[in-house]
Amino acid sequence: MLYLHSLGAYFLMIFEMFRKPTKWKVMKQLVLKDIDDLIIGSIGIVAFISFFVGGVISIQTALNIDSPLIPKYLVGFATRQSILLEFAPTFMSIIMAGKVGSFITSSIGTMRVTEQIDALEVMGINSLNYLVFPKFIALLLYPFVISIAMFLGILGGMAACVFGGFSSLEVYVTGIQTDFETFHVIYAFIKTLTFAFLLATIPSYHGYYMKGGALEVGKASTTSFVWTSVTIIILNFFLTQMLLS
Repeated sequence: MLYLHSLGAYFLMIFEMFRKPTKWKVMKQLVLKDIDDLIIGSIGIVAFISFFVGGVISIQTALNIDSPLIPKYLVGFATRQSILLEFAPTFMSIIMAGKVGSFITSSIGTMRVTEQIDALEVMGINSLNYLVFPKFIALLLYPFVISIAMFLGILGGMAACVFGGFSSLEVYVTGIQTDFETFHVIYAFIKTLTFAFLLATIPSYHGYYMKGGALEVGKASTTSFVWTSVTIIILNFFLTQMLLS
């Protein structure tokens, strides 16, 4: 029953988020600030992780190709498929649930603890629209971050493969181009937009409805990370079944 109550409160929050919008002059500044905090502020860590994970994937693939009958271009093919289909959209979103999600929960939770949300309500402002909607709009740019992760993951795989002496640049590029399907990119961005919605709303829910003091803000951040990650993994399973089966 508690779970159903929480789920109902979550969907109610989403409904209230679009009701009674804040003036555009104020909203524009909030959106730009959230783009800076959530999107631009995430590019560095995304680029670093993607480049080196791409390198690790290509090295592990190359080392597991023992048979001389298996063509070397499969290293580039396997790296591309791994980065494009799973690592960039899914596992990077789980990492972002820790960075972006915790930031959202702690910032909104701190406002709840310090009674700033109550002050917004007293002034007649829809606090959910004021606090959550800008984050939702900002995270519509999340596919841009994931596209950087895709590019740098494949680039990192190429660097590791070529400089590690596992194959030549031409062979790796051949693997990247082999059996490329445009729908795989569409599939990746459908998942990315779905996960962006979860990254904006689930941490906001845990921050907005938290109770207690400063200690509970940390607990709420941890809980939001766990639930966001679990939801991403479950939805990833169903989206893959629906879109790729």
